[in-house]
Amino acid sequence: MAVSDRPSASASGSGRPAASESVAPRAAAPAVLALDAGNTKTDAAVIAADGTLLAGARGGGFRPQAVGTEAAVDVLQGIVERALADAGRPTVAGVTACLANADLPQEEVALRDALAERGWGARTEVANDTFAILRAGLDDDGRPPQGVAVVCGAGINCAGQRADGTVHRFAALGALSGDWGGGGGLADSAIWHAARAEDGRGADTELARALPAHYGLTTMAELIAAFHLGALGAGRRHEATPVLFDVAARGDRIARGIVLRQVEELVALVTVTLERLELGGVPTPVLLGGSVVAARHPLLHDALLERLAERAPHAAVRVVTAPPVLGAGLLALDAAGAGTAALGRLRAAYEDTASGGTASGNAVAGAGVGSGA
Repeated sequence: MAVSDRPSASASGSGRPAASESVAPRAAAPAVLALDAGNTKTDAAVIAADGTLLAGARGGGFRPQAVGTEAAVDVLQGIVERALADAGRPTVAGVTACLANADLPQEEVALRDALAERGWGARTEVANDTFAILRAGLDDDGRPPQGVAVVCGAGINCAGQRADGTVHRFAALGALSGDWGGGGGLADSAIWHAARAEDGRGADTELARALPAHYGLTTMAELIAAFHLGALGAGRRHEATPVLFDVAARGDRIARGIVLRQVEELVALVTVTLERLELGGVPTPVLLGGSVVAARHPLLHDALLERLAERAPHAAVRVVTAPPVLGAGLLALDAAGAGTAALGRLRAAYEDTASGGTASGNAVAGAGVGSGA
């Protein structure tokens, strides 16, 4: 399932990625608030009009479908309060929130309204968190944004935007909307194959021994019982993902097959988005984000670049190494009409946090595929 639309420009006229917007009758002020809220963690940043990072705060994940909208926004409230306090409580002109689980346009509107009610700023914009990766990876050259972002972290998603404002995105609701993979999906697949290997229904794989050993157990039967009965919390299932990559790196056929299936899913997301936006024959930035792809596991990373070179030869593939809150901050500054100096100042503030301080000022690393990579 895919969602394509042509978003209206924000009040600033920036034409940045699709965002739901609400304007309250308050005077403009020289600070903006940026939020990047994923399934497992949330980052907030308070940014001056000149791009100076005044303060930041981190807290828990944003999961409105699991806990309800108000409870999820309450989590954000605590994080925002800490960031604003550390920044000296400036008046905030605008709030830009890039949120996981804001997957459908209706959800963006509902979440925008819920955030606007908290009164954090004079204007509130909400977009899916994929757009934070897209903005973080694009240049600050004043041109209308054009590119594709694919995120493979706890979950998986992809969105693209053409320079005329046309957007293509996916519903990203998991199996319900045809999705597969991400850190959670990879962990589940590894456990599934390991369980079947041990009980005889599936092919043998080293996962059947490596996974229990990681959790201090002996067999998959013990591991399954530990998860089912609560001895191991559901939150620890994601630990299976790095085990999967370790086993795949040692040549295990089943583990390698899982990783390579993830490659095919990512390539499909990118190529479909390029095709739907009619960008397949145009040099286009393709930004890779999320913890799974940013880790650059050799099997996944190398196979992904190879397949994209075959299927999308004009793609300029880059790995976004900066925290996604940078992208939310750049969107917030865009909406405030900030110039390139302010955008550059904010990027510099996050430079040392990107890839251990080795990333470029654009907070992306060229992956060596396609034009301009």
